[in-house]
Amino acid sequence: QVQLVESGGGLVQAGGSLRLSCAASGRTFSRNAMGWFRQAPGKERQFVAAISGSGGSTPYADSVKGRFTISRDNAKNTVYLQMNSLKPEDTAVYYCAARGPFSSPRTREQEYDYWGQGTQVTVSS
Repeated sequence: QVQLVESGGGLVQAGGSLRLSCAASGRTFSRNAMGWFRQAPGKERQFVAAISGSGGSTPYADSVKGRFTISRDNAKNTVYLQMNSLKPEDTAVYYCAARGPFSSPRTREQEYDYWGQGTQVTVSS
């Protein structure tokens, strides 16, 4: 079992930055690929970024490439999402997710087994 707790969301002006954190329980964290997804009001949840267990593979959604950076600290059982140059369209609830004992990152939410409760990010224009 893996429990995930996100933090770091909030209200920021367009062009600003936020860093989300996701703290994970479990002794096998370094074996789990991790992902960030987001869901805006009235829309389906969508992939944002993912990272392999080792941190060497990091796919991104086209909409965030060059602005967002995913990283992880396996010693701290934590994954991060650094969000720069934020836009109003980035407003959403952001969810952290973990794949079971699989280290390869995936972009489909169906590939993830554990989810956090979400953290709200609001970008004002």
